[in-house]
Amino acid sequence: MVEARGSRHRAAVGSLLQGFRKARHLSQLALATEAEISARHLCFIETGRANPSRDMVLRLAGVLDVPLRERNALLLAAGFAPVYLESTMDAPQLAAVRGALEAILRQQEPFPAVVMNRRWDVVSRNAAALRFFGFLLDGRPVTAPNILRMMFDPGALRPYVANWNAVAEALVCRVHREAVGGVADESTRQLLAEVLSYPGVPRSLHNTSPGRPVFPVVPVHFRKADRAFNFFSTVTTLGTPQDVTVQELRIECFFPADDATRVAARALAAEPSIAPAVPGL
Repeated sequence: MVEARGSRHRAAVGSLLQGFRKARHLSQLALATEAEISARHLCFIETGRANPSRDMVLRLAGVLDVPLRERNALLLAAGFAPVYLESTMDAPQLAAVRGALEAILRQQEPFPAVVMNRRWDVVSRNAAALRFFGFLLDGRPVTAPNILRMMFDPGALRPYVANWNAVAEALVCRVHREAVGGVADESTRQLLAEVLSYPGVPRSLHNTSPGRPVFPVVPVHFRKADRAFNFFSTVTTLGTPQDVTVQELRIECFFPADDATRVAARALAAEPSIAPAVPGL
């Protein structure tokens, strides 16, 4: 019985490692060379003929740049306990991280900025983001604060994006690029399937290739009545994270693409704001 369980562990972790290797477009020889092991030993691990040690699992995961959440999953599949914590955002040990995020969000004023987790849920935002979304939505309630849903939902931000087709295609490509090691997890697949099923989403977006060439930046042209805002965004991650939650955070800052948007954003900041009825925003 013990041997049977050991065999299942070997097969499971080997298959997972092979999936990450293929997603990285690496041969067994290339990965073995980078990890400083023999290609034969790697082959045995992937096929379940060898049981990798805890250190070997972490070494291969490190070479493959596997995210921390998936490293924990690899360890579990190999029969070991996870080593990376997954803290809540209000945990005392993340106080310094919260301080850094707040400083970045404040610095971005009067232009919008949000902090998202890997599922595109908004976990924090600056006053400019609250003000801007409130202006677009007139305080109307929308779905849960998830940027992908809000951009695709015809009842949320989508009607105010003048170049929505180009932005939507860029977002789908980004979802694929940010997928775990090139392999989308189940929650990401479900979210993408959900937003692609929204009314009016063209079928062509279902076949968008993550490797398709893209422009250096894709501006987002927001229009409401006679007011226009042209932004482009940057996405920042926190360096050298050792916590699952911290590694998965994405800070998206919106910058004016022209002087008119810079002036319009500052003018909006001087007006009474209307907060959207979106929990968490």
